[in-house]
Amino acid sequence: MPHLPLFLFSYRTCTKLLKMGGAVSAGEDNDELIDNLKEAQYIRTELVEQAFRAIDRADYYLEEFKDNAYKDLAWKHGNIHLSAPCIYSEVMEALDLQPGLSFLNLGSGTGYLSSMVGLILGPFGVNHGVELHSDVIEYAKQKLDFFIKTSDSFDKFEFCEPSFVTGNCLEISPDCTQYDRVYCGAGVQKEHEDYMKNLLKVGGILVMPLEEKLTKITRTGPSAWETKKILAVSFAPLIQPNHADSGKSRLVHLPPVAVRSLQDLARIAIRGTIKKIIHQETMSKNGNGLKNPPRFKRRRVRRRRMETIVFLDKEVFASRISNPSDDNNNCEEFEDERREEEETKPSELKPDPPVNFLREKVLSLPLPDPLKYYLLYYREK
Repeated sequence: MPHLPLFLFSYRTCTKLLKMGGAVSAGEDNDELIDNLKEAQYIRTELVEQAFRAIDRADYYLEEFKDNAYKDLAWKHGNIHLSAPCIYSEVMEALDLQPGLSFLNLGSGTGYLSSMVGLILGPFGVNHGVELHSDVIEYAKQKLDFFIKTSDSFDKFEFCEPSFVTGNCLEISPDCTQYDRVYCGAGVQKEHEDYMKNLLKVGGILVMPLEEKLTKITRTGPSAWETKKILAVSFAPLIQPNHADSGKSRLVHLPPVAVRSLQDLARIAIRGTIKKIIHQETMSKNGNGLKNPPRFKRRRVRRRRMETIVFLDKEVFASRISNPSDDNNNCEEFEDERREEEETKPSELKPDPPVNFLREKVLSLPLPDPLKYYLLYYREK
């Protein structure tokens, strides 16, 4: 078999990585994965970074697959599916989310993306999802309940809790409300493009895989649109409605936009006031924020050589893409790392476990216990 130019292997490998994930290095934990996404410019704004750090991706994996949670790869098991982190970060950035907006997630799956979006939308947003498989809806509800009850991040935000309905997203009732932001997590054919656009309010943004490209469409007027191709992707196509059983369409009715009760509004206001007091106290203790909190050194990650296997017709060609100086560089990096660890070991301390100041403050208030736990959303910790 003739040898092909090296640039051809690099190009094909990179194209495959963009489609399936693998665009950034794996992390040892959620924070390190986010660091890698930031470094590669997939995460570019503070709001998106905060949402990604607040929700641990591993919490949305089945227990036996959690070892792969911090790799930049898609994951699928039965009907459960998660896109690669680099795809979700591009989607979150393209949606340009702001507090108080309405969001519709078509193919909401595990609820991982909807929950991150909910952290940005805040208590006065709208957060709806449509999912074809009822078992996935149940899985998403379990994960949402786990996040609300146990996550240390929950009290750092005012959350727009997602609501999920079962059905085919191509059968949404025509009298449904329109949304500020819409995302579709399955490949959209050209024939359904107008259907998706009509779900948007004027000024709204739609992000979806359209003809093998992750595409951002902004509705600039009643009949005016701006389209931007973001990157090449490979998504499973939307499943077409099946009317073989009844011969009739099964319309999907989205949840109504609920008006919050006065009791709920009071809880939001009280929690917000307590957070402001905590922030002011922290600023005062730190000298108006001039003192920097202690930083803890992250483990340095050495670059590894990449093995590439290319399938060409019926033959396989394997190539190792490496620089002749890689081995020397690795030795030098290892020596630098060892020296740096020796220099910093005496003064390096482990960080203290995080303190939930909001919870402590609420529990110290002179209020009846039922009211305290209501303010804490009946969270277990």
